[in-house]
Amino acid sequence: MGLYIHIPFCQQKCLYCDFPSEANLTHLYLPYVAALCQEISGKGGVLSGDVIDTIYIGGGTPTVLATDSLREILECVHNSFVIDKNAEISIEANPGTVDQNKLRALKASGVNRISFGVQTFSDKLLQSIGRIHCGQEAMQAIQVAQSTGFENINIDLMYGLPGQSLLDLEASVRQAIKLNVTHISAYGLKVEEGTPFQAMQKQGKLMLPDEEIDEEMYQYTTEFLPRNGFMRYEISNFAKVGFECRHNLKYWQYQPYVGVGAAAHSFLHKERISNISDVSQYITCLSMGKSPIKDRETPAIEVAMAEYVFLALRTVQGLSMNEFNKYFPYNFMEQYQDVLEKLTRQKLIVVEENQIYLTTIGMKYGNVVFRAFLPA
Repeated sequence: MGLYIHIPFCQQKCLYCDFPSEANLTHLYLPYVAALCQEISGKGGVLSGDVIDTIYIGGGTPTVLATDSLREILECVHNSFVIDKNAEISIEANPGTVDQNKLRALKASGVNRISFGVQTFSDKLLQSIGRIHCGQEAMQAIQVAQSTGFENINIDLMYGLPGQSLLDLEASVRQAIKLNVTHISAYGLKVEEGTPFQAMQKQGKLMLPDEEIDEEMYQYTTEFLPRNGFMRYEISNFAKVGFECRHNLKYWQYQPYVGVGAAAHSFLHKERISNISDVSQYITCLSMGKSPIKDRETPAIEVAMAEYVFLALRTVQGLSMNEFNKYFPYNFMEQYQDVLEKLTRQKLIVVEENQIYLTTIGMKYGNVVFRAFLPA
């Protein structure tokens, strides 16, 4: 079983970010941690028979919290759940929000994987996307984490940023490899609804790389990283052997997980559950002894099958038809024969005896493939 813990705070909201997180809410940090620990304790009682083998603390920026608060959360988790002795315990961090003392405390509390939101090592580009750190701070944070004993380190990189050239991206990718991290997540910028970038785009003030350069960036990333020891195992994720993110694999492999915190989601017994997203409402709800759950839904079987398919197809190994047929009361080939024939003709997927996976082109245009499996 996986456990996701959401910390909805950050020092400054990035211009491209549409995640459920808020800046300038420092007055809510302590009451939020108290409410979160209350929910964790309650969930631990309900799931007392399950062993947690992956924990992921995400945000927002979890490391904006004080060291004592992070320690309190992790202690509450260990007191509330049965944790596998080899559990992967990850935390997201912004380079500007950690020092050696905080990293030591996290390691002492059981954290063994850290994910830095670097995005780029270019100071000019970092400033243009609203990040609070500079390239030098990012390098220093990674090196301090390594000297503290963290061996499993991911960094997020982005391409297609305003004003970014292929040379800018190459420099950041080479720097990441030089720093000897074990995992790299590489994301193309998507201008999401409701973000400052969307407003800038509507005003004609967002100058993005053209389609040809964006294609070159994608090709460079997906070819250069594997040549340098980072095997692609999911559309946007590359890892050295044995350092794949076990928690995220649960999502793609349709495995159960429980989420705690404002806006957190759970997937249990084929049911999708979501918490209240408003931080103040979440705190009030827990303080009154009420459940923070906002919605719970068991998706219709056609929707569940489509979810299963496109989550599995995100991974390089793809989808096992035998596994699908065990999970659902339908034969995969009979259910999707027309879709498979169409996508094969478009050279977006490969269909083998028991396995279906995306081609290199399919990886680039995954959303086209995924939409094809949605019920009409």
